[in-house]
Amino acid sequence: GCILDGKLYPFGDTARTHNCFRCSCSQNDLRCCSLFHTPIGYDKEKCTVVFNKKSCNYDVVQKSDPSEECLVYSRV
Repeated sequence: GCILDGKLYPFGDTARTHNCFRCSCSQNDLRCCSLFHTPIGYDKEKCTVVFNKKSCNYDVVQKSDPSEECLVYSRV
C-alpha cells in the first residue's frame, strides 16, 4: 500500500487529502492532483481571492464586502 499523511491506503485506493488533493495509490507510485483551479481573470482592484477548504476551491469576493462574489472570467 501507500502511506499518505500517516495513513495506509491499499493499492488501487483513491483518497482525498485534507489540503484538497486527490491521490491514487498504485504498486508503482502515489499520484496526487489538485481538486481546485486558480482564478486568474477577475477585477484585481475590487476583488480578492480566498481559498475555501470546504469546497476545495478559490472564492473570488469583493474587497469592500467579502459576502459578495465577483465575476471570474478564467481559471487555470
